[in-house]
Amino acid sequence: MSGETVIAYLGLGSNEGDRHAYMRDAVGWLTNHEDIEVQLKSSVIETAPVSHIKQGEFLNQVIAVKTVLGPFDLLQACLEAEISLGRVREERWGPRTIDIDILFYGEAIIDTNGLTIPHPEVHKRSFMLIPLAEIAPDYAHPIFKSTIAAMSQLV
Repeated sequence: MSGETVIAYLGLGSNEGDRHAYMRDAVGWLTNHEDIEVQLKSSVIETAPVSHIKQGEFLNQVIAVKTVLGPFDLLQACLEAEISLGRVREERWGPRTIDIDILFYGEAIIDTNGLTIPHPEVHKRSFMLIPLAEIAPDYAHPIFKSTIAAMSQLV
């Protein structure tokens, strides 16, 4: 635990099974975590997969959470949520019941083997930027210093 309260933005995605249920259950799992408070939820959008692998359409959503967990503990909580909802990591970019990515963690810039924040693809991916712009249009990317609203117009 960092002890300090931070707002983090999490990207959720599902393209396997009952996608709506997995998305709802992921938000519920995070809501029920004692150190995570879900603040805002974007609309759920349907998007094409970004992969060479033939697979179904994704549902995507971004949520804002308030947490006292440090970034690595928040990552662990996201991984636990994925596992509890049947996520099996078989193939990179492959289909999944649920994917929960940390897009931003406050103003933190972290680049380690196990965790990169801001998410390294967030500025390129409309399925992250469009829902993020709905709930945090004025949030400025800590590296690029551009607002989410401005970045979402470029993808």
